[in-house]
Amino acid sequence: MRYRDRAQAGRELAERLRQVRERGGLPGEAVVLALPRGGVPVAAEVARALDAPLDVLIVRKIGAPQHEEYAIGAIAGDDPPYVDEAAVAALRLDPRELDARVAAERAEARRREECYRRGRPAPDLTGRSVVVVDDGLATGATARVAVRHVRGARPRRLVLAVPVGDAGAVDALAEEADEVVCGCRPPRFTAVGEWYEDFRQLTDAEVLDVLGGRPPGG
Repeated sequence: MRYRDRAQAGRELAERLRQVRERGGLPGEAVVLALPRGGVPVAAEVARALDAPLDVLIVRKIGAPQHEEYAIGAIAGDDPPYVDEAAVAALRLDPRELDARVAAERAEARRREECYRRGRPAPDLTGRSVVVVDDGLATGATARVAVRHVRGARPRRLVLAVPVGDAGAVDALAEEADEVVCGCRPPRFTAVGEWYEDFRQLTDAEVLDVLGGRPPGG
């Protein structure tokens, strides 16, 4: 199956998450965290359906040289970077270049944090059900860092939700999150974008427009 766009994907994912909530899988007060930029319109539909506050979690992928879409690691906040050592070894990546890529992505993460939050603090996740949402799961590096970052805030329950994902990555993330909700696990998976008719990149202004419809953090 292919989704028309991220909004449609979000509505279908929201229906699955409503079922999770009905069986008690999202106890207590919930919050939805989107991974910008692509995860924001998906998460907006989820937050609307669950009547939960929407916020963002800034995680930056560390891309491979000449193939930036292929993640060899990721970072969130001031946490140490997660690096796929096997991928780095296979690429024979110079440690100095890896350090430079980490520094560049950390700087971009801080820029986006300032842009999207506008001085607002991050939500308190302690004791809450947290739904982390992205538009898809390929290598799983970004989602892994997001889940580990949220886990450090001691949520009551942590759910990772994506409309489409690589089966291997979904299975691996099931060991990190309390539950992974995935709308579609294609038998042949190469990239998230191939499962959307409209997969254009969003701008910061579009992200801010979506976030403006609901006070971040609740």
